[in-house]
Amino acid sequence: MTQTLNSKQRRQYRVRNRVRGTALKSGRPRLSVFRSGKQIYAQVIDDVQGITLASASSLEAKGKGGSTVDAAGQVGKALAERATKAGVKQVVFDRGSYLYHGRVKALAEAAREAGLDF
Repeated sequence: MTQTLNSKQRRQYRVRNRVRGTALKSGRPRLSVFRSGKQIYAQVIDDVQGITLASASSLEAKGKGGSTVDAAGQVGKALAERATKAGVKQVVFDRGSYLYHGRVKALAEAAREAGLDF
């Protein structure tokens, strides 16, 4: 039985095949982004050990008001601070199946400004 993939799955597999996070001590873990209709989530993942080193979401910034793009910027800043505390300076950005635009772009730029290198 063959499985047909929709366009979102094809994009996600294409990006994921190029992006692999390495171990924390020897290289660059992966910064993965998930975007739902109302929220945005991000985590720094060590793919070798299969553990999450740092995470942040827009649920934590709830009640501060503002747009979803502003919330994504706050998530990027919070994630960068937590990753720096965990000893992560460089990451590989995994946007998943999402275009580098809007909330995903705001999260990435805020993480860069807060000190992550990618």
